[in-house]
Amino acid sequence: MPQYKYLKVVPKISIDDKDTLALVYTPGVGASCLKIKETPEASMVYTNRINSVGVIAFDYEKALNRAIFLKSTLLIDAYPLVVKENISKEDLKFAVENIDINFCAIDMSLMEEFVCDIEFNTEIPVLKGAVADLKGFFGAISRNVFMIDITKLSGDVSERSLQLHELAGGVVETELTEEKRNKPVAIISDGTAVLGFGNIGALASLPVMEGKAALYAELADVDAMCFCIKTQKTDEIIKIAEMFSESFSGVHLEDISAPQCFEIEQTLAERLDIPVFHDDQHGTAIIVLAGLLNALVLEEKELSKVKIVITGAGAAGTAVAKLLLYAGAKNIILDDIFGILYKGREQNDRYLEELAQMTNPNDERGELKDVIKNADVFIGVSKGGILTEEMVETMEYRPIIFALANPVPEIMPDEAKHAGGYIISTGRSDFENQINNAIAFPGLFKGLIDGHIKKVTDEIKLESAILIASMVSKDELTPDNIIPEALNRMVPLNIANTISAKFGKE
Repeated sequence: MPQYKYLKVVPKISIDDKDTLALVYTPGVGASCLKIKETPEASMVYTNRINSVGVIAFDYEKALNRAIFLKSTLLIDAYPLVVKENISKEDLKFAVENIDINFCAIDMSLMEEFVCDIEFNTEIPVLKGAVADLKGFFGAISRNVFMIDITKLSGDVSERSLQLHELAGGVVETELTEEKRNKPVAIISDGTAVLGFGNIGALASLPVMEGKAALYAELADVDAMCFCIKTQKTDEIIKIAEMFSESFSGVHLEDISAPQCFEIEQTLAERLDIPVFHDDQHGTAIIVLAGLLNALVLEEKELSKVKIVITGAGAAGTAVAKLLLYAGAKNIILDDIFGILYKGREQNDRYLEELAQMTNPNDERGELKDVIKNADVFIGVSKGGILTEEMVETMEYRPIIFALANPVPEIMPDEAKHAGGYIISTGRSDFENQINNAIAFPGLFKGLIDGHIKKVTDEIKLESAILIASMVSKDELTPDNIIPEALNRMVPLNIANTISAKFGKE
């Protein structure tokens, strides 16, 4: 009989084509987020929260064994979490009350003596000692999806995604394994910048984080867990992440708004002995650079000589601009809600002023319609519908347009083409040239973990982008094919092997 010693995270449904990817991740996943935003109780319907239990202990191995017990006897998807023994009761109470949204229950029976007198203010049960009916206490419900035929789902992408999430109860679960596994990557979000919806809260962000976990498992065999945090205070998010950091092999920050995301990432990267990676910043930057490198090959232009306009100066826009500059770009102009970014602009905070010092070399002013004139490249990481056909017509001949807002891009591909766009990309899987972070982050994190790499450097990001670009051969390169498919299994494998070998420690 197998001796199960580990748990692995697996997708509930195989992600083997673009249509399934659109249902599990973008653009379809947004429908579940909005349902939960409207009705918080729906998180128990559209995610696997209804069968997820957090097991917290002072010893990771004990928490893992308890999680294995819950899975093997009750089919509960339990996640081991560890805190240090010198933690105060006040801090533990605060942390539990901020992470309870990921679970249907919290199991703290392994630290019964420490927690017996703590009154947790949660909407889910917290187990502090032995009970006769464990599953009944948790209220966990396991939903099996082996009978689902996604071809029978009806409606548009959002409607079919919503049906899938409801029928399956989310898109990830755990399974027992004899295979040695690393600790999971924590996908941490406060829900302040979810897709194109903005601040819809951590609970409503859960479907996106499950989608990320499914992609980690499907594309790179990396275990990842949702670790959404209710509070939106920077210092409190840092505190909670640090408190549980020994539970994880890495931290994947997601959908956290700027400028808070910069401080959170920087502080955690300095304090933790595991890699910290903000995907909205650096995953986006890597894949944008990869796509742009190939687009410029087709255009027969050099990165250092093109004019690039970026809409959105938040997390993604900042990281994209900085990586493009590191790669050799010279003329980048950013546009945000206050207009064109320039040195000394009244609305600049310290992060925007730092960015302004590096960009807009000709000190252009005005609005998007003003600076888009004669631009070679448009990169949108902002909101839908802000780039018009009239603006595209003022760009350089055969412009490159990356309209990456999700689920509605800055301009629809057919409109961009009608106005003269030559190479057009979006963030959606139902259009050509999808600029999808899933091409970058699974393999990158696998490489970081396998190579025991603690910090994500610009050199690692640039290497990843060049490697991704090289996965489309010159013979295959066309205006409709500048980037590898998100489900190309060779991409994460090559990234992981290269990053681990080139930057890793023996």
